[in-house]
Amino acid sequence: MSSTSLEDKNLYYAKRLAEMIKCKTISNKEKIDETEFFKLREVVKELFPKMHEKAALTILGDDAYLYKIKGKDESRNVMVMSHHDVVDATGDWKEEPFGGVIKDGKLWGRGTVDTKTPLFAEFSAIEELLEEGFEFPVNVYLFSSHNEEVSGNGALLALDYFNENHIRFDWISDEGGAVIEPPMAGIAKKCAMMAVHEKGRCIAEAVAKNPQGHAGLTGGFQTQVMRVAAFIKEVDEKKPYIRKLHPEVRGMFEALAPYMSFPMKFVFSNLNVFSGLLVKIIPGMNASAGEMLGTGCTFRKINTDKDGNCTAEAFLRCINDEDLNKDINTLRDIASKYDIEINVKENEYYKPSSIESKEYQYIKKTVEEVFDYAIAAPFILPAGTDARRFTGLSDAVIRFAPIDIDNKQYASVHGENENISVDKLSLAVAFYKKLLKNYK
Repeated sequence: MSSTSLEDKNLYYAKRLAEMIKCKTISNKEKIDETEFFKLREVVKELFPKMHEKAALTILGDDAYLYKIKGKDESRNVMVMSHHDVVDATGDWKEEPFGGVIKDGKLWGRGTVDTKTPLFAEFSAIEELLEEGFEFPVNVYLFSSHNEEVSGNGALLALDYFNENHIRFDWISDEGGAVIEPPMAGIAKKCAMMAVHEKGRCIAEAVAKNPQGHAGLTGGFQTQVMRVAAFIKEVDEKKPYIRKLHPEVRGMFEALAPYMSFPMKFVFSNLNVFSGLLVKIIPGMNASAGEMLGTGCTFRKINTDKDGNCTAEAFLRCINDEDLNKDINTLRDIASKYDIEINVKENEYYKPSSIESKEYQYIKKTVEEVFDYAIAAPFILPAGTDARRFTGLSDAVIRFAPIDIDNKQYASVHGENENISVDKLSLAVAFYKKLLKNYK
């Protein structure tokens, strides 16, 4: 394809995607703005008529999309997914956040990165394959939720649907990673980061009960608030959580090591020798990488009830559920010094996908072929996606959005001036076309 025709193709994609960006599908925990969400539904129907002719569409809940295109082997399934809700566009924007403005080689607007571009690319890839008369080898599902940004019920309704109909998947592809600037200094190439796991969520309460007796006789350091404060201070200083190089993190460093500069190339190429040292120094080198070593804990609020009992809520994000249980027991040991109880209120954990599986390797190979200028590497996602709901339905749930973004575009997610480069749009579509066309 000539550079001129490629430019025309990218602009064609940008103008079509802009119509989706113009729909103000802002998340709301209570009730969606049906006008804007239904407007997007009509836009999608107009942009992708072949898909709406060939695919069966089920609307789950208020507005979650579930499309199915039958494949030659109807006993097997794969799924591409995204979400079409966005966070509100507050702050000072250079361009109208829902204007679909194409300017300076970029399409500006809320949702261009998170995640209407990947959704648009999924639709476009399927539409173009259907126009070409391609017969999918297996059933292809496209799922997009309407309330991912508020941890809504869209994905849960889809999970219920899949379980009720006994549907399982060879692989599932969702947002999470992307093609980004090097996550560590000394790497000269861009990196296609593919999340194969995301941190679990656990909410625990540290409770200091009110002892019987007059408050003025117990001493200031023994009050419930002070006991909780002292406990939080010790935990924050010691950070007594298990830290290690999990298989997914090892896989990331092994993929990146050949492209690092000396001496980091030597260190990361010999993980068996330097793993103990790396566990200690990585958090200081890169905060995001440090989060992939083990449990993180944030104390979010402290309350005192009418009986004088003081409760602090701890939000823990874990990588390994067995390690989390040990970490909680460690917290209990520290808490006992302050006569504090630790009670687990919620615990949400999802299994990782194996980087050794042939499905992961297939998706990785596709990433490497389309983004041949980037290093494909697995990683653990600190944030949450809808994909976590489906880890029981597939051994390969891979979180990778095929968008090439720079650091400013990465930072614009949930911030101001979100935008996507027009000249990268054809790559996103090409990724999904290759992913769906070549799978056997």
